[in-house]
Amino acid sequence: MANITRRDPYNLDSVFDDLFRGFFVRPVQFEGQPQVQIKMDVKEDDKAYTVHAEMPGVAKEDIHVNIEGPQVTISAEVKKQKEDKEGEKVLRSERYYGKVQRMFTLGQDIDDGAAEAKYADGVLELVLPKKAAAAGRKLEVK
Repeated sequence: MANITRRDPYNLDSVFDDLFRGFFVRPVQFEGQPQVQIKMDVKEDDKAYTVHAEMPGVAKEDIHVNIEGPQVTISAEVKKQKEDKEGEKVLRSERYYGKVQRMFTLGQDIDDGAAEAKYADGVLELVLPKKAAAAGRKLEVK
């Protein structure tokens, strides 16, 4: 059975609520603008996680990786390089300029002191060694 909702056509608050619903939840995307994402592959073995993140067009200096326990954040900024030639103007540019970030949580804490990052050919490779699990201790009840 369908849900029936009573609407008051003179209630302007509901009209504006409907108009802006979801407007601030996600970024506005204009026609022809690509949706930029950091696409990743994550692999695991006994000793470490290996992450391959596609980040084409990003300079190595503009990539930042932050590790806090099992949580990893990769962020980058793509800067617009202004190139004007005499007598030439840009009619359309389909490149993305701005910031992008990806955050994920792994199954175990990362040894941030031994972690490594390499960037080549638009792919960021992270080798994230797992922290040794602390051995449990049995307490004696007195």
